[in-house]
Amino acid sequence: MFSGQIYRSCCAATTIVLAATVPPVTAHANNTSGVNSTAAVLASCTIVGSTIAFGTYTSTQVDQTGSIAVVCTSGVSYSIGLDAGAGSGATTAVRKLTGSQGGTLNYALYSDSARTSNWGATIGTDTQSGNGNGIAQNLTVYGRIPSAQTPLAGVYTDTVTVTLTY
Repeated sequence: MFSGQIYRSCCAATTIVLAATVPPVTAHANNTSGVNSTAAVLASCTIVGSTIAFGTYTSTQVDQTGSIAVVCTSGVSYSIGLDAGAGSGATTAVRKLTGSQGGTLNYALYSDSARTSNWGATIGTDTQSGNGNGIAQNLTVYGRIPSAQTPLAGVYTDTVTVTLTY
């Protein structure tokens, strides 16, 4: 092993310097080290609502359902609220479908099949909540047009905004 030693040749007047780099000798037979890995998982949610098609109204009660699909990162808590809709004078308790020829048709949206729990927009009061699991969770929206209304003939529509809070 040569490390910074000087040798002279026997016949020439030249000095040759040889150097070699040698790793230091350690006392351990096995040497270990770790690899650090990191990742960040951001909380995220997406939501898709469907149409509730009530069909033809003949002054008798009409019940139909729709659905809301929500996908949230595992462990993310969320709440889903439904606003009053676009009908003039509507509230979350009495929503209004607006007719193509004028007039309105009252209806309601519920979170339970018995249609007793109004689905509104106040978190902790009348919204639906859950915990994300990374896959689609489908929530049913229960709609009802009450009987004994006398609307004008025509096609009635409304748009309700679904708000996902997480």
